[in-house]
Amino acid sequence: MTKKQRAGVEEEGAPDIVVLTGLSGSGMSSATNAFEDLGYFCVDNLPLTMLPTFARLVQPGDGESAPIEHAALVINIREGKFLSEFETKLRALKKQGLRVFVLFLEADDESLQRRFNETRRPHPADTGDGLLDAIRTERTAMSKIRSLADLIIDTSEHTVHTLRRLLVRRFSPNPEGTPMSVQVLSFGHKYGSPRDMELLFDVRHLPNPYFVPELRDLSGHDRRVVQYLKSEPEVAETLRRFTELLEYLLPLYKREGKSYVTVGIGCTGGRHRSVMIANSLARRLRRAGFEAQAIHRDVRKAKRRTRQGKN
Repeated sequence: MTKKQRAGVEEEGAPDIVVLTGLSGSGMSSATNAFEDLGYFCVDNLPLTMLPTFARLVQPGDGESAPIEHAALVINIREGKFLSEFETKLRALKKQGLRVFVLFLEADDESLQRRFNETRRPHPADTGDGLLDAIRTERTAMSKIRSLADLIIDTSEHTVHTLRRLLVRRFSPNPEGTPMSVQVLSFGHKYGSPRDMELLFDVRHLPNPYFVPELRDLSGHDRRVVQYLKSEPEVAETLRRFTELLEYLLPLYKREGKSYVTVGIGCTGGRHRSVMIANSLARRLRRAGFEAQAIHRDVRKAKRRTRQGKN
């Protein structure tokens, strides 16, 4: 990667249009997912004849904002006129004043062979002479397009996660990259554990307001329950340690490409302790700069059944 290629996005900001192209099996589908997460309007296999029409949606009119701010267009060898007409179309877009960035993905023959064998999908350039011949035929046919690229990425050693990280750093309209949403979910163990949680904290070790008669029918939202729990030293210490752990772990989840992280907070009935801890934890995470919200699965359910068993 040359200095010019590295600077292409960083100096000018996010491009209006990214043309995502390259060799079949090089990771264009994974790259498209990354651009979608970044908020780009993505179109797969756009016919070249539609490119000027689509460009008008990205280019603002007089005194008006463009309907589409950033777009990623996947165009590959399956588009019949791609090889012969792409350079002309690209030049025309740039003359209109659009910032167009051509991203070309490729990989070595061995990696492409392995990926096609794993997916068992036919190669689009296969004419019956075998997979390796098809890969080499496409590589030769795409050499002209490759020469027009602003950035060439060899994905041979990339995973889905490392490729996503690279694209987020290069193409995010937000200098910090795509935000990660953190959901802090309170629940009651007696109603079953939620599915699809990245992290689970059990707070049944904390003092239980259920056994305080004047607090039993309240919830963890009520200031009286909050004050009761905050007065207990182990509650403050638990919150401190949970917060420190999450402040360490969440950036690592984001680095691995996670867009959403769910943190479960469980007590017995999901009405007092887990609700208070989830609310407090979400506030602390927001103060630390994370997009965090508290969701309470069982707080109302627990109220209906609070007379049937301890919370």
